[in-house]
Amino acid sequence: MNKHATQVLIIDDEPDIRELLDITISRMGLHTLTASSVAEALERLQQGNISLCLTDIKLPDGSGMDIVKFIQTCENPAPVAVLTAFGSMELAVEALKCGAFDFINKPVSVEQLRNLVKSALRLESRRSAVDAGNQMRLLGETQAIKTLRDQIGKLARSQAPVYISGESGSGKEVVARLIHANGPRSDAPFVPVNCGAIPGELVESEFFGHVKGSFTGAYDHKEGLFEAANGGTLFLDEVADLPLNMQVKLLRAIQEKAIRRVGSNQEIPVDVRILSATHKDLSRAVAAEHFRSDLFYRINVIELQVPSLRDRTPDIPILSEFILEKISREWGMEAPVLSESALKALERYPFPGNVRELENIIERAATLCEGGSISAEDLSLPSDTRPLVANQDAVNEPHLQNALGRLEEYMAEIEKEIISEALEKYRWNKTESAHALGVTFRQFRYKLKKYELD
Repeated sequence: MNKHATQVLIIDDEPDIRELLDITISRMGLHTLTASSVAEALERLQQGNISLCLTDIKLPDGSGMDIVKFIQTCENPAPVAVLTAFGSMELAVEALKCGAFDFINKPVSVEQLRNLVKSALRLESRRSAVDAGNQMRLLGETQAIKTLRDQIGKLARSQAPVYISGESGSGKEVVARLIHANGPRSDAPFVPVNCGAIPGELVESEFFGHVKGSFTGAYDHKEGLFEAANGGTLFLDEVADLPLNMQVKLLRAIQEKAIRRVGSNQEIPVDVRILSATHKDLSRAVAAEHFRSDLFYRINVIELQVPSLRDRTPDIPILSEFILEKISREWGMEAPVLSESALKALERYPFPGNVRELENIIERAATLCEGGSISAEDLSLPSDTRPLVANQDAVNEPHLQNALGRLEEYMAEIEKEIISEALEKYRWNKTESAHALGVTFRQFRYKLKKYELD
């Protein structure tokens, strides 16, 4: 056999299971090696040239966890997946925390096994950098961001569920997209969903789909978010806002890797990686019984903390330059530059809204400035930021952040309506509409792009 051929090591003390795995994987055009104990498996692994390892948890002379831990000590660790008996979810979660690529339940589903093998072997061809292009980058040179980049790179090589925590506007979805883009599922869909934005009565249908006639208004069959993300990644943003009854069904779908459409008894296998995020304190929600502890431990296999902008102030110049370059591209004009006074003002400001707020402030300032330079006055920052710093915990309280977010959305809707009325009145003449509203044409053009009215 070619020593560079792809080899899969199968470790199980049950001959029937070994044979099933051997036949299934061999039919995929791969070479297999088998072992029935920890000792035999370690001997095979030390010989090298293993591309993937599948191991049972319970072995006669030890545990599959020993295999997982040994592989993590190797210079170029091969992905390892564990086989777990039905109901042994705790062991599967422990294996993922120790570095296992994924798990699969017994009795083994041939389709799920094939999906797992294909996904694991795609890792070999993926060695991309964390930043995935101009539209999706994790900018910064502070230690907090360097550490986050390293963590993203490692987590991209696993299928373990990741819980991304951090304040509103800190970039949690960017982190989720980078984990997806740098992993073996990058060519498959990334499906983000804001769990708090779905009406309670429609949550189950949105996640799992429905069959025709299953409820009033179900005029046709519909696939849900799990099916839409099949083979890829499902990103559950604001997962803390899920209703309790839906949390039970979500937990089952994650554990069984299968869903049922509303009104159907047929199980549909799904191969989805789960990433989740919220700006709320999930452990506090669990303690208050607003969030199920079993679901919390299932999605929080690995927690990834995204730093606030206050914790990486030296990155503000880099972020600001990127935002201005983006404005230049999108507006088709030369971007203004930040004056020294404006940069110092930004570095003093505590940014309760984080990177998202920085982007909004600079975009607004770019429309107000004159002469191609943004001054501190153009930023329209609060003149005294000390109360914000002194009472930062209050700013970060979830209910206050939600209130600020709703107020911003409400004001934006009013502004959009006023601009639309002006355009209608002046027959979509932008120059006259801008003059009537008392703003420069440059400011007006920015608002048109912002509200997608151009």
